[in-house]
Amino acid sequence: MFYDDIQGLLRVLTIGVLGYIALVFWLRVSGKRTLSKWNVFDFIVTIALGSILASVIISKSVPLAEGILAFVVLIGLQYVITWFSVRSSKFAALIKAEPTLLLSDGEYCTAALKSQRVTKSEIRAAIRGAGILAIEDVAAVVLETDGSFSVLKQNNSGLKTALSDVSGH
Repeated sequence: MFYDDIQGLLRVLTIGVLGYIALVFWLRVSGKRTLSKWNVFDFIVTIALGSILASVIISKSVPLAEGILAFVVLIGLQYVITWFSVRSSKFAALIKAEPTLLLSDGEYCTAALKSQRVTKSEIRAAIRGAGILAIEDVAAVVLETDGSFSVLKQNNSGLKTALSDVSGH
């Protein structure tokens, strides 16, 4: 009722442990970038890695060696893509989103909110999360490439700000 036979359970246990070890090994070999804050590309690769691991563990038709090769292929492709994106701004623009200005000097950027599907209440929550009470004390709220919000306080020092690469600023 709960399982077909003991060999099936032992296979899942053995392949699960070996597959997990292989995945952790290849993630460590690929470097910190693989486990950094995710953009869309990183998210897709991570989901695919999880799907491969699940297939190797559950499906008797997927040998462990094929699963490990699939790990290597995906992690290798991610390494190549990130290598090129670090060295070429044009290539990086193809695979990464730009940060988007959602609030500037206390004013909501309505078009950006709509295009990014962000509500004003989410902006206010991000401002509260940054420990700021008054919207007027906020220079900008930026939707970053990884989907997080950056809340920047007013800059009265006259120095350059971190908004130079944000669209809409």
